[in-house]
Amino acid sequence: MADVKVLVVDDSLTMRVLISGALERIKGVTVVGAADGAAEARKMVDQYRPQVMTLDVEMPGMSGLEYLAEIMEERPMPVIMFSTRTAAGAADSIEALRLGAIDCFPKPKVAVQAELDEIIGKLGKRIKAARNADLKKTSAAKPKKGSPVAPIDWNGRLLAIGADAANTQSMFDLFATFPANCPPTLVVQQMSPGLLTPMIEQLKDQIAPKVVEATDGMKVEQGTIYFAPQGENHMVVDTWPNGTLRLLAREPVAGERPSISLLFASVAKAAGSNGLGVLLALDDEDGSAGLRAMLAGGAYAIGRSDTDFTLMKGAVTQPVARDAISTNILKLCSK
Repeated sequence: MADVKVLVVDDSLTMRVLISGALERIKGVTVVGAADGAAEARKMVDQYRPQVMTLDVEMPGMSGLEYLAEIMEERPMPVIMFSTRTAAGAADSIEALRLGAIDCFPKPKVAVQAELDEIIGKLGKRIKAARNADLKKTSAAKPKKGSPVAPIDWNGRLLAIGADAANTQSMFDLFATFPANCPPTLVVQQMSPGLLTPMIEQLKDQIAPKVVEATDGMKVEQGTIYFAPQGENHMVVDTWPNGTLRLLAREPVAGERPSISLLFASVAKAAGSNGLGVLLALDDEDGSAGLRAMLAGGAYAIGRSDTDFTLMKGAVTQPVARDAISTNILKLCSK
């Protein structure tokens, strides 16, 4: 397979050199250009046709967020953002993910190769996966809570969702369609440390259900979306119905903690056929095994392959359009 072509955009010459040099050392990645801002980047996009872009959030003139919004509105492409390690940087990172960026990485505190090398492995993985990213045109307008969504007559089904940073936009779109009395929803989303809290705060302003960061011993109730804390523990549910969340300080599973598969497996054990698993992330390393466990337990599951989604129940499958995922979830969770 041909190398992934990457365009680096950063107003700092030092950072352009560091990022370009780090990316060039990743097998299967070729840096086709390095731009100092949006104006130069537009020309290089037309000239070199990159498949992935890295973009600095903070740039003079047109900011990285403004340029990202332009990209996603006019000619969507996979974009990985670099942001400062600050509270403001975290909020900017969530906004970038909402706009359609596939991931955000912290910029080194000092411009030295050693700091950048700490994240290079994960960055390389994201760039290679980005080639197959399923992107759509989006608007920069930040949604607010709209008209109330019609309530559901809940049938007792427990919903579990697995995602990564690239699915943030899809998560915002999905949860915006949920009614205030949505099925109890457990979420493991793989994302960089420090981004979960600002994402929850944004979701609170935009969706009807209650959104919380899970704590050990928390009761699972209808109308609430529970996000697993980042980094230190796995999240599982102990029983169903009347379930309780448990945070487990175990080793990473498939390199991830919290693990999507571990959450799915716990739902399969606790809820059996009364569970529903949705895997938004396209990642065989974490999530697929858990989704298979849910299917083996008799649950419904929605998974993806490249750009397609499939609804599964035992050996029966049917295609599901991206914009119909919510409709299928609410239907399966209603009497």
